[in-house]
Amino acid sequence: MAVFSRKPKAHRLQSLGELDPMLKSGKPVLLDFMQVGCGPCQVMDGIVNELAREYGDSAHIVKVDVGKVAGAAQAFKVRSTPTFVLLGTAPAKQSKKARQRAEKHGGPSRTKSGKITPRWRTSGLVKKDALRKVLESNGARSVG
Repeated sequence: MAVFSRKPKAHRLQSLGELDPMLKSGKPVLLDFMQVGCGPCQVMDGIVNELAREYGDSAHIVKVDVGKVAGAAQAFKVRSTPTFVLLGTAPAKQSKKARQRAEKHGGPSRTKSGKITPRWRTSGLVKKDALRKVLESNGARSVG
């Protein structure tokens, strides 16, 4: 038995191509756009790692160093760090007529499948509870 075990941390993105499998999994993806040497980014670093431990496999918590990942700042229109973006699948929408038809006939209704979209975005220092709320409202579940 190891006395010191490594605690899981947020995934550090090396290229934007690494996002594709995460997005296809259907789980929410929280992106933390940060820079080395940024004071507020260092404060948020510990909080982001705690979230990665708490939510385990129910969400992808990802750190993106805008100085090392080419094109990340431009692709997500990041103007300051830290910036947080939550990517998720939009909830399936159902037309009013389809809901009425399903209620009237008691059968299944058709829904439009959701696509992956930015669900939430903010910059600066963010309270851990606010990040938790956003993750859980998009389908993440705490493992602890």
